[in-house]
Amino acid sequence: MKKKWALLSLVIGIFTVLAGCEPLMVLDPKGPQAETISNVIWISIATMAIVVISVFALLIYVVLKYRASKQDPDYEPPHIEGNPIVETIIVGIPVIIIIFLSIVTVKSTYEVEATPQGYEDQEPLVIYAASSDWKWHFSYPEQGIETVNYLYIPTDRALEFKLYSYGPITSFWIPQLGGQKYAMSDMITTLHLAAEVPGEYMGRNSNFSGKGFAENVFNVKAMPEEEFNEWVEDVKANAEPLTEERFDELLEPGHLGQLTFSGTHLGFLPPPEHDHGSSESHDEEHDSDKASGDETEHSDHQ
Repeated sequence: MKKKWALLSLVIGIFTVLAGCEPLMVLDPKGPQAETISNVIWISIATMAIVVISVFALLIYVVLKYRASKQDPDYEPPHIEGNPIVETIIVGIPVIIIIFLSIVTVKSTYEVEATPQGYEDQEPLVIYAASSDWKWHFSYPEQGIETVNYLYIPTDRALEFKLYSYGPITSFWIPQLGGQKYAMSDMITTLHLAAEVPGEYMGRNSNFSGKGFAENVFNVKAMPEEEFNEWVEDVKANAEPLTEERFDELLEPGHLGQLTFSGTHLGFLPPPEHDHGSSESHDEEHDSDKASGDETEHSDHQ
């Protein structure tokens, strides 16, 4: 009786806690990349639910149909070497499920790695996002400003984040806008995002990077482009300039609040040269290969 009441209390407690939970951020997308990821998650959940429900239904059917109480005491089941139909089903269905999920996963991976659909002809807003222990530095080279631990972005515009780190490997993640991507000290990784709904979102480092990892978060605010441009002009007019000495202080391990500067650190402390995942780097590499090929062909003719 005590076990029964303990189990009942546990179930009631779980439902009470869940009732107060907000929806999972990854299932509440506010941009095309996040929507693709959310759709893949729902497809995976639905596929697993079909498998689980089918298995339990078959289990109940077999237990009820072939339970011992319906057989004679002297009953001996027939010796069966194998059933081609059953074996085909139990092998074929998992193979089909794996193929289906693999196609969905590969297709969605290419989608989230590319410029968001519908923004291909638009010039993206380039933002350099650099991490240090334990803070985030956001540089807007086009606007000539920099922020620490918060990010303002325009809605309905392609965003191209250039990620790197001044310390250990971190992971840049805004769950409601897209998936995570690593930031490393010796190379730049590129992440394409877009926000279609104005609002405030949570961003964080999702890769453990030391004792200050738990508070390595940043705030994201998406707003119409006109409002974003007004904010940029206000920062240029009122924020203190970012100097090399001040930036060296910011790189010291520790936590900071939100800071705003005119100018960026990209001039006196450039990011890593190797850019992995940028369309520009691919184009430059292609042009370099083409030039090398032309030189080789020219020398062969000589």
